[in-house]
Amino acid sequence: MSAPALLSCRGLEAGYGASQVLFGIDFDIREGEVVTLLGRNGMGKSTTIKTLVGSLAPQGGDIHFTGKSTLGMRPDAIARLGMAIVPEGRQCFPNLSVREHLVAFADNRNGRKDEWTLDRIYGLFPRLKERAQNLGNQLSGGEQQMLAIGRALSTNPRLLILDEATEGLAPVIRDEIWRCLTQLKAAGQTTLIVDKYVERLVEFADRHVILERGNVVWTGSSPDLAADRSLWTRYMGV
Repeated sequence: MSAPALLSCRGLEAGYGASQVLFGIDFDIREGEVVTLLGRNGMGKSTTIKTLVGSLAPQGGDIHFTGKSTLGMRPDAIARLGMAIVPEGRQCFPNLSVREHLVAFADNRNGRKDEWTLDRIYGLFPRLKERAQNLGNQLSGGEQQMLAIGRALSTNPRLLILDEATEGLAPVIRDEIWRCLTQLKAAGQTTLIVDKYVERLVEFADRHVILERGNVVWTGSSPDLAADRSLWTRYMGV
């Protein structure tokens, strides 16, 4: 018998005003899994993320996280349950130093003993230690992405969500982020990733959920996705 899902979406519907974007999304994430949301731009990936973290109220369906329905919960309450997001655009605070970003939100929401301390985050991203006294607006885009990931890890989340994980980053920085995500998987961090670099995601993700026009059109393992390149062309334009 499989373990219950850490996150479960059933019949999830959402949109903006009269414009419906999601039409009954179903998927699960189990503890320790790395799962991706894939699809072309405008297919509902970011809308799904917004409903998960509570910044957009669902119009139908249900979301369960850590065994609790999150319908009607504020984003801060969902975060306290152990959900952390690395948002699209990083959203680092321009007037806080790197170190202040990493200590201001520190918590242990998963209750694990091998928690993400400041020193452990610096070990994952040595560049952040080098830039510890620099303000958020004094960092490059790649450094801001590392900081956004480190900030989310400082809460020791049960579920880490990355929206457009490597968007707009130079190839060498993307490689650094992939290295980080592979290490997080090895450490048992449950993760949901939105990104367009499918060839890198299949190297370490466990399962993939493909969205098309607000519907789940395919879900399966990395070996299954790697073996069927027609899915890449049909749904992701790769």
